[in-house]
Amino acid sequence: MASSTGNNDRAALLTQQAVNLVDAGNLEEGARKIREAISLAPDHPQVKAAFGKIQADNTIDVVLKLCERFAEDNDSKAGIEAVSYITTRGSQISKSVAVQCLQLLVKQQYVQDKGVRDSLVADLLLYSLGAREYLAKQLQGSVTRSFDEFYEVGDGSATGLAAAVLDPAAWSTEMLRDAGEQDVFRLFMAKLLESGNDHNGRALKGIARLLATDAAKLYTIIDEDSFDAMLASLDDRLSLDIRSQATLATAKYLEVSKEAGQEQLSRFITTRIGNHSSDDLIVAFSAAAAVFPLVPIMASSLFLSEGFVPSLVSLLEKETKSQKVEQAALDMLSAACIDGGCREAICKHCLRWLHLVVNTGDNHRRGQAAVILAKVKSTNAFGKASQPGQESKNDIADVVPMFQAMLLDGGDTDRKNSIEGLAYASMQAKVKEEIAINTGLLNRLTHVQDISPLVGSRTKKAERFPSGQDPMTSSISFGTLTILDNLTRYLPQLSEQQKRMSELKAYANAAPGTTHSDPLDDDDHVSDRCKFVLRAKVVPYMVNLEKVHKPKGLSPSSLAIMARILLSLSRTPSSRGELVQQGAVNLLRSIYETNSLERPGKGLAAHALARILISIDPQLVVKNRTAKSTVEIVRSLLRNPDADSSDGPRDLLPEFEGLLALTNLASDPLLDAGTQIVQSIFDKIEELMLSSTPLLQRAATELLCNLMTCPSGLQKLADGSKAACRRLHIVLALADAEDVATRQAAAGALAMLTEWFEVVVKAILDRERGVRILLTLCEDDDKGCVHRGVVCIQNMLTSEGVVGKRACEDIRALNGIAILRRVLVTRKGDKAIVESSIKALEVLT
Repeated sequence: MASSTGNNDRAALLTQQAVNLVDAGNLEEGARKIREAISLAPDHPQVKAAFGKIQADNTIDVVLKLCERFAEDNDSKAGIEAVSYITTRGSQISKSVAVQCLQLLVKQQYVQDKGVRDSLVADLLLYSLGAREYLAKQLQGSVTRSFDEFYEVGDGSATGLAAAVLDPAAWSTEMLRDAGEQDVFRLFMAKLLESGNDHNGRALKGIARLLATDAAKLYTIIDEDSFDAMLASLDDRLSLDIRSQATLATAKYLEVSKEAGQEQLSRFITTRIGNHSSDDLIVAFSAAAAVFPLVPIMASSLFLSEGFVPSLVSLLEKETKSQKVEQAALDMLSAACIDGGCREAICKHCLRWLHLVVNTGDNHRRGQAAVILAKVKSTNAFGKASQPGQESKNDIADVVPMFQAMLLDGGDTDRKNSIEGLAYASMQAKVKEEIAINTGLLNRLTHVQDISPLVGSRTKKAERFPSGQDPMTSSISFGTLTILDNLTRYLPQLSEQQKRMSELKAYANAAPGTTHSDPLDDDDHVSDRCKFVLRAKVVPYMVNLEKVHKPKGLSPSSLAIMARILLSLSRTPSSRGELVQQGAVNLLRSIYETNSLERPGKGLAAHALARILISIDPQLVVKNRTAKSTVEIVRSLLRNPDADSSDGPRDLLPEFEGLLALTNLASDPLLDAGTQIVQSIFDKIEELMLSSTPLLQRAATELLCNLMTCPSGLQKLADGSKAACRRLHIVLALADAEDVATRQAAAGALAMLTEWFEVVVKAILDRERGVRILLTLCEDDDKGCVHRGVVCIQNMLTSEGVVGKRACEDIRALNGIAILRRVLVTRKGDKAIVESSIKALEVLT
């Protein structure tokens, strides 16, 4: 009886908990509690009643219940839970439930949390085909009323409108979808025109989304007033989010409208500038700045039209000038620097005004003016770095302290401008040296991501930039990488003929005193700068950079710059250990394996990895699980000579250093690298052993020697096949090469082969001059060659049976006894050589 009472009490408690959980929306936990209560007291009236209620509640869809609680009870927590449910299981929601949820949310205008309401509607339209079908049907019935209902919900819902009209599955025919899309696009344009500028960006998001997908169908709807409204949204006083949407919409429109759109753009800018009002000037300059990267030819043509720049300067020099007008003009001038002719015009007409702004403006405008000065002074009209002797009266190095102050103390925009300015200024050797020796500046550059508030808040960034790419962070990242690249880049290694041709070209194209590179850019200075950069922990900075830009990832150009920086840093052998410690090996693997990276960038990454592997114990950086991928990366440097169709001589250094890296990998018998090399590129190694380039021939022979430590490598020369015999003859010939290191490597391979394989000894005996080459090694000036030659002779003499007897006879016939006796005399201080010589003589005598 006591036990029964206890069960009833426990069941009653569980029942109450179950009801509370279900009311809170936690159906799974509530169901578990009620099942436990039933197992304890199945006939208890309270348990039965609660069980019936929960069953009834379960017949109502979960997301609908949550939406009802949100809309009717203002339960924001339920709304957030509904958002989570839709984003994870939206495709499982039935059409009827999705429609009920939409109707409930759109009609209920007086909820407290309008952001959650907007998210719920947007997510239903994004994840539920049934919801999009419902909206498509509503748009067919009354497009204006339905559009207004969803548009007023919020930004997300307005974007959902675009998603619905772009989904063919939501419409019964493509004709109806096209008509609906055009109607919705017109309504978006109408919303944009209502207030002149769409300050919340809602209409622009829909316009940009539709143009990005169907610009060819929609651009004819955009009249001149509509395009003017889009261009006005480029106003730099508006938020970055609005300007980004306006830029995307403008770009797509100009892409498909071609000359007609460009003429509209030109009229817009010239008309606004002609009005001379501050607002019109700001809008015109902002639009020009935004479109320069989109249509540079048209924009530069307008900029260089007769009288444009001089009148601009006259306008800006008026005492009544507005600071906001000045800032917009600076933005335009900065964007115009993309074109060489525009840089020349700025240099000719605007320098005095720019220096005035640098000396008298506020911090932000001073910084922007300094950036423009850096752009026009660091490059000439052809985009090449200024040469020594070409510096203007106002040296570009003078603005470096300003850039440093902006970087250390400024906000996001100031940091962006300072890095952009330093990227241009650091094209000059003098500025490179200043940055490199400035420890504080260099350390801040490699930690700049840590001080940006846009970094580290994934949620905030995702909300503001749905593509995952934050323009500010991307600009700072690319600029910083460009500075580091300028600091660490070595001048190209030229042959004597190339040097003479370069001097002749420089003499023909430049003024006197400009034919020689700056001594501050010689190898010694670059090497010192590389050491400073490495001490500033540049590798961890670049590793962090990859994380910051996920999930979309860094651009291929940024990845290629990172690879080039690491290639420069790895040039000095003493730096390679620190590169490994900082994480360079894994970073280079990651860069190489990025699908979007093109062949030149992959080549830089492979070359940098190869350089590091030349000097480092393979066990420290390569494990068996990564041996295959590492070999694959380095082997990519061994190219087919016919693969390069570009003019000029091939750069053989990557191949040479790739071979050295593979040689080091093959030296460790505990790794699987040797087997991977044999399986993947042995034919290429054989080809390079016959190269007319001595260094490539040497490196290939050294790699072959190290491959003799793995069974698959030995088999390639000792399986008795015709191919093996051919390869053995090549190695024998290389044992007689002029290059000492090549002779050593070939003789080392023969020493290992003759120790284990009788068939190799027989092949040497059968080869004309085979024995003579080995005896010649015994008399070589190089101790290493002598040792290897003596070991080969010893191995042959100790072969068993007929082969050993024949070796003894052939060596005697070629005066081998006398040669070995002379070795005993000339190399008497070398114990290993003496011991092998004595053992060989014991057999011969």
